[in-house]
Amino acid sequence: MAPPRNREFAGNKSYLPSKPCAVCGRTMTWRRAWAKTWDAVRYCSERCRRNRGAVGAAGAARDD
Repeated sequence: MAPPRNREFAGNKSYLPSKPCAVCGRTMTWRRAWAKTWDAVRYCSERCRRNRGAVGAAGAARDD
């Protein structure tokens, strides 16, 4: 017999926590792989993590 499932989740991802990416602003939904480090997750992808400094530098260059 299968173990009882969490009634709140039941496969519906709208119940999972989410937050915006620090670089692109895309909404990131909680993943099981991030369970232990969810508070430290800031970027939606490796590409955003690599480009984290480029956004600040580009914004500063435009203000001049």
